[in-house]
Amino acid sequence: MFTDELMLGNPVAVVHDADGLSTERMAAFARWTNLSETTFLLPPTDASADYRLRIFTPVRELPFAGHPTLGTARAWLEAGGIPARGAELVQECAAGLVRVRRDGLRLAFAAPPVLRDGPVDDAELEEVLRALRLAAGDVLAARWADNGPGWVALLLSDADTVLRLEPDRSAFGALDKVGVVGAYPAGSDIAFEVRAFVPRVGLGEDPVTGSLNASIAQWLIPAGLAPERYTAAQGTRLGRRGRIHVERLGTDIWVGGDTVLGVSGTVAL
Repeated sequence: MFTDELMLGNPVAVVHDADGLSTERMAAFARWTNLSETTFLLPPTDASADYRLRIFTPVRELPFAGHPTLGTARAWLEAGGIPARGAELVQECAAGLVRVRRDGLRLAFAAPPVLRDGPVDDAELEEVLRALRLAAGDVLAARWADNGPGWVALLLSDADTVLRLEPDRSAFGALDKVGVVGAYPAGSDIAFEVRAFVPRVGLGEDPVTGSLNASIAQWLIPAGLAPERYTAAQGTRLGRRGRIHVERLGTDIWVGGDTVLGVSGTVAL
């Protein structure tokens, strides 16, 4: 996901025809793949949805995540799925219904509502700064940006500061899903650099993160800190060259990227 070249971006494993699997079996397979997320396609329970999915990290189930949403949509379409509404399909997940639109091999989801926003208190911010090895002066703003996974987001002074971060993974406490964003100079093709730190998931850093980019856009665009249409980079330090395309249309913020089908086959679950 979020790439047009295999082995870049962020992979997701999608299991079709998963309605016979128990939660325990799904969780066990997600631990085994050890990807940031593994999803399971199921028949919808809401008549307005085209399909339903469940999303697992190696350690827990998520109500919503961005790159699994787009990767699952691509896999569903590749398997012959036909959206009931033409160019737009509707995904059912634990967070509710999520709209996904398609334009060739590029897919985008309408960002779901933020579940928690507002400022991060001083004690929480101090904890995050310690884990990121940042000085308070490096941070322009910090706030909750949680649309399901539990993100805290920090706007840093610039993209270079984002790229230089060397967090202390052992220092993360309860706030263990931290996103950082910093702007590139005006006129750059890429507007922002984004990184996502998830030490308890086992990955340390997520390569490219749709949910985080969605909640960052829901923060920065209305605040006048980002244009209504921009491209963000993520995964640069990991050699993944992710590209996330964001735009606001009316009241919706759409988060999208290119998709590549890399591996297909049968799994004996």
